[in-house]
Amino acid sequence: MSADVLARAFNSTTQVLNTVQPGDLDKATPCASWKVRDLINHIVGGSFFFATTAETGIAPAQSTDDYASGDFKATYAEGTARATAAFNAEGAMEKMMKLPFGEFPGGIFVMIAASDAFTHGWDLAKALGQSTDLDPELASQLLAASMIPDEFRGADGVMPFGPKVEASESACAADRLAADLGRTP
Repeated sequence: MSADVLARAFNSTTQVLNTVQPGDLDKATPCASWKVRDLINHIVGGSFFFATTAETGIAPAQSTDDYASGDFKATYAEGTARATAAFNAEGAMEKMMKLPFGEFPGGIFVMIAASDAFTHGWDLAKALGQSTDLDPELASQLLAASMIPDEFRGADGVMPFGPKVEASESACAADRLAADLGRTP
């Protein structure tokens, strides 16, 4: 396992994030409890969360910063560069990392981080009315690695993931991943 999967997820989400306009911030997202502004704050804050966890081995407190009111595109680029470097550091894939929901080696956490970054890019594309057919190869890889336990599934705003949603057989890989994570494609 390497940080390449995370770099690809960040790249996919960056492409969508770079299209956000100021008038988009109050649009609804597939995460019913979040507007685009909240999603941007989570996406950008997540990049720093991943970086700090990979650097120190311990997850920081969740950020309450309002990245959406500043230059969130540049701030995301900074966070993603830092996170990618942290996961590329020697020994990072074997290093144990303490998260709020368990302790995992970096090789597992990098997949969790990549799935989070990629799927929230999907959420943003959906909210903006863009194509959700994002990096099909990466989406397939993340879907194959998805192992969300039922105890992490439930109502929006209460649990991290919704119940699995049935995706059509013709759905793109990113839509199937989103459905697996509880979103309606």
